[in-house]
Amino acid sequence: MRKTSPPKSSARRSAEALLNQSKKREASVKWEQEREYEAMVAKTARLRELRLAKEAADEEAALTPVSRPTAQHRIKK
Repeated sequence: MRKTSPPKSSARRSAEALLNQSKKREASVKWEQEREYEAMVAKTARLRELRLAKEAADEEAALTPVSRPTAQHRIKK
């Protein structure tokens, strides 16, 4: 014959319910932290790409000679 477990007391049921709520809250907080971390990583990558693109454009602009009008071109007769 199989023995049956005694019925759970109301205090135990209440404690288990609180534990389950706590575990759900903890899982929710961890999930939210993961989302925030992933958003931060994506933002950092986007900003890095923008910075590198700007640095490349600045470097290219510095290497490209700027044509300035000479004194002869400025004098109109």
